[in-house]
Amino acid sequence: MSEKHSPLAQFEIKTLLPIEIGDADISFTNSSLFMVIALVGVSLFLIMGMRKHALVPGRWQSMAELCYEFVAGVIRDTVGNEGRRYFPFVFTLFMFVLFGNMLGMVPYSFTFTSHIAVTFAMAMAVFVGVTVLGFVKHGVRFFTIFAPPGVPVAMWPLLIPIEIISYLSRPISLSVRLFANMLAGHTLLKVFAGFVPALGAIGVLPLAFVAALSGLEMVIAFLQAYVFTILTCLYINDALHLH
Repeated sequence: MSEKHSPLAQFEIKTLLPIEIGDADISFTNSSLFMVIALVGVSLFLIMGMRKHALVPGRWQSMAELCYEFVAGVIRDTVGNEGRRYFPFVFTLFMFVLFGNMLGMVPYSFTFTSHIAVTFAMAMAVFVGVTVLGFVKHGVRFFTIFAPPGVPVAMWPLLIPIEIISYLSRPISLSVRLFANMLAGHTLLKVFAGFVPALGAIGVLPLAFVAALSGLEMVIAFLQAYVFTILTCLYINDALHLH
């Protein structure tokens, strides 16, 4: 299979505007472009949806309010009323990941959430922010998160290292889950789509399968945004309430 038609070619980072400062390469790439498109898309979606403030909402306003209520409900169920102050951060994260995933479903677009560098950067932002929040609220008592109450002291030498490793692995698991699902899904779609022209008239069968997979991938795109959001809320809850 040629490099051009490789299922992995769709994930290639391409420089659109070379920018170098000293030894640092901060070029504007196709990944950067689609992040900007996602940001603009989210902004337009919310501005267009809420500009009328109608008592009986139209379709745009209904969708915007649905997204708002969905994230607010997730925060309320996982963190409680204390989590309302973190709504702007969580809502921004959810919408950015959701639009990034959905943009990747558009033909000839680029899925920036399929790159571990992007998902790991977001996961590290969550991890560092939650850790700082825990120390600000509890001080050194935050370390008790590694020793759940009710556990015998004799179990601490075994339990505490496991809890520390589990805590430090949060940004890895959070980023890999999103990255791997988007990468695998788009690769599978590309592989099956490659069979369509090769099989000629019989290609209608893989074409139907690709259509079904596309619908499934859109569901997964939403679910991954939801999972990323709810895990962020759970981490915030741990930082606020410890155990």
